[in-house]
Amino acid sequence: MRVYYECAPCFLRQAREALDLAIDDEKLKFKIMKKIINLLDSKFKEGAISNEIGTTIHRLIKEMTGNNDPYAYEKKRCNKIAQNFLPIVRKFLKDNENLEDFVKVAITGNIIDFGALGLDFNHEKVVIESLHSPLEVNHTNILEDDLKKSKKVLYLADNTGEIIFDRLLIKKLLDYDVNITVAVKDKPILNDACIEDALEAGLNKIADIVTTGTDSVGVIYHEFSNEFKEIFDNSQIIIAKGLGNYEGLTEAPLDNKSVFCLLNAKCTAIAKDIGVKVGSNVMIKIN
Repeated sequence: MRVYYECAPCFLRQAREALDLAIDDEKLKFKIMKKIINLLDSKFKEGAISNEIGTTIHRLIKEMTGNNDPYAYEKKRCNKIAQNFLPIVRKFLKDNENLEDFVKVAITGNIIDFGALGLDFNHEKVVIESLHSPLEVNHTNILEDDLKKSKKVLYLADNTGEIIFDRLLIKKLLDYDVNITVAVKDKPILNDACIEDALEAGLNKIADIVTTGTDSVGVIYHEFSNEFKEIFDNSQIIIAKGLGNYEGLTEAPLDNKSVFCLLNAKCTAIAKDIGVKVGSNVMIKIN
């Protein structure tokens, strides 16, 4: 996805939050923020790819602060929040067992995202509302048809916390007799899931776990490791969670794959790009 004008203040908000999590040194924060402003001055232009700019900013913060995982505490907090909501989610699924409802659960997990929504918001209210909201774009039937004709599914995970909800959808996908590979980040970036987070969520018990070989925000095709690029290229269906993966996949070579993005349109830029209102739950086939 290419940048919209409102992406700029979002980059700065995320940078401020990451800096506050990474260090206490106010002078260093000021120095780094000046560099980020200069970076935006040179890279923020029409046609720039949004998640590539975000990746550059967060890598700069990690490098200059010496903190390789500023969101480490928040990631653990995400997992605890998600675990607390599992009883509500399981109760919802008890009366709703079709694929669409498992998709809704996975998208609801996407709300547990400090990067897009900030560090303070009412999780319980938005989670319960999300579970009972319609999908504004709903291509679940297309996914179901494709699953019946395919064997290899690549699931691009997003944040910690929400991967606990993803596990429920992934188990449901196994009903279609497919082999599932879940991809996480190779190194920490924002609150995205890494190998240890996938293991904590038990994803290794139901799917193969790999990394993209990099620490990008979302996916950046030309940064994939050779091993992951082969997995990506040979996948028949790709199911991707979250805003960053949507931003990256819309710029990636997708060839003849079926690619589905599951997300909550938490920002105006994504909402505009898809053509929905902010806050909409979306299950969209982009290829």
